[in-house]
Amino acid sequence: MIDDLPPLREVIQAHGLSARKSLGQNFLLDLNLTAKIARAAGDLTGHDVLEIGPGPGGLTRGLLASGARRVVAIEKDPRCLPALQQIADAYPGRLHVIEGDAMEIDVTRHLTPPIKIAANLPYNVGTALLTSWLDPPDWPPFWESLTLMFQREVADRIVAQPGSKAFGRLSILTQWRADAKIVMDLPPQAFTPPPKVRSAVVQITALPEPRFPANSKVLQDIVARAFQQRRKMLRASLKGIPGIEDKLKAAGIDPTARAETIDLERFCALARAVA
Repeated sequence: MIDDLPPLREVIQAHGLSARKSLGQNFLLDLNLTAKIARAAGDLTGHDVLEIGPGPGGLTRGLLASGARRVVAIEKDPRCLPALQQIADAYPGRLHVIEGDAMEIDVTRHLTPPIKIAANLPYNVGTALLTSWLDPPDWPPFWESLTLMFQREVADRIVAQPGSKAFGRLSILTQWRADAKIVMDLPPQAFTPPPKVRSAVVQITALPEPRFPANSKVLQDIVARAFQQRRKMLRASLKGIPGIEDKLKAAGIDPTARAETIDLERFCALARAVA
């Protein structure tokens, strides 16, 4: 046991916490696994850790047991609050639970640097939260690293390289400003209820500055257009941009190439040419 609190199955029974599909919930009940995910986040001592969607608190317990200075947990489901309060009582002063929607809360008001984010993200908001963390108004961001659980398919897209089917907008947005790697793979049976797909934990570490200079809005606009119709040649998918053929050539890109064959460096060069 990582602490003196009851096993998660007992917690779920005691508080009537059946996972709700409408909230994208799949609970991870094996405390050995949640402790392993917490360890994957690296040394947490002296850090505030932001957790989204703690549910019954399996990962929360792992993060606190791993030495996080403080965990700020945002939970939308009021049914989970009594279970989280039990954890707060067991770790006095180290767990702050906020009831609400993570998409609407300014988390920076509740956190003190240095900050890491670790979460088994609700499936229905995972990608939206990730993109908001990767595209803040200023860089470097408020966080040092993200240790996040996604559906395996999303995890593959985050770490994908040019030329692969998974390579796309998410790959470029992540790798432009961060190092990303898959650190754990989890089968559906690890969760209650088991999802239909495998899951994976991705470790994303912020770079001090982007790999290549580019305007964020211009880069994202180009990448969105390019991958919206990924089977088209770039001169066709980007035809709304004035003088695009010349700009593609200036960036060292063949206008007849397709988006998935173009690496991050050349997309950034194109963004500079367009800007």
